[in-house]
Amino acid sequence: MEVNQTTVTQFLLLGFQYHDNLKLYLFLIFLVAFILTIFGNLIIIMLVVESEALKSPMYFFLGHLSFSDILLSSTITPKMLDIVKKEGGFINVTDCIAQLFFYSGTTTTECLLLTVMSYDRYLAICKPLHYHTIMNFKLQLCLAIWPWVIGFLVALLLIMFVCNFKFCGPYIMDHYLCDLAPILELTCSDHSVLDIVDFVLTIPFIIFPFFFIMFTYVSIFLNILKISSSVGRKKAFSTCSSHLIVVSMYYGTLMNVYMIPSKISSYNIKKLVAPLYTTGTPLLNPIIYSLRNQEIQFALNKCISIYTKRQGLAF
Repeated sequence: MEVNQTTVTQFLLLGFQYHDNLKLYLFLIFLVAFILTIFGNLIIIMLVVESEALKSPMYFFLGHLSFSDILLSSTITPKMLDIVKKEGGFINVTDCIAQLFFYSGTTTTECLLLTVMSYDRYLAICKPLHYHTIMNFKLQLCLAIWPWVIGFLVALLLIMFVCNFKFCGPYIMDHYLCDLAPILELTCSDHSVLDIVDFVLTIPFIIFPFFFIMFTYVSIFLNILKISSSVGRKKAFSTCSSHLIVVSMYYGTLMNVYMIPSKISSYNIKKLVAPLYTTGTPLLNPIIYSLRNQEIQFALNKCISIYTKRQGLAF
């Protein structure tokens, strides 16, 4: 059988297959989610930078997580809105690879940042006497910077493979973003080595972080149960439960998309689940941390109060 060797320069992203009446609602949902994601995470970053009450390692890492959410959402959502509006859309191969780079980099970074945050909570609750000695500023900086470095090095490794692939057709991608799996379906080059590399990378960046987080939280909850004061138990549980909810949502959807075989979870189901961590998690992160954290609520109320007074004086 002859294979069309015409070089493909654009991909057609099909997006979601839905009834025409749903297009407007879907567009509005993603648009509102995007606006709230950017606004909510910017508020978290602003509070962490400005508020003295939030000058602790936990909020330092939370600020990095919020920046990661902004970058992830900004990489995916604008193009997704265009695809929903037009019921499909073209994207240059170069732009597609660039989107894959930032998407892979931020996803891996977020996995590692969530792991770092769980380690921070483990030290704070299980090793309280040694917490400030261990979690000094130098370690904070290393634990915040290395997830970004490692995340984008992993993304760069994937991109080095993809950039050497040839795309000869077809050019239709049944997705709303340039993920690795749908890109590999369209290449006419041998990608067996990249398949192995991609599978191997899930061990240190998805499986290991997930089990490490589960181990730390088992230890945390066992230590919380030992706290004699009910107020102390409630405060310790409050600071950890927010993070655990975020981890459960993020890893639950991530594992469904990248680790469950296609025979068990169909491609269409994975495509529908993917927005939960590309759009849903960045939106819910600031909401969950704000609603369940009194220190963030206090810092926000204080900032609003100061701003209101300044506005009153201005008039």
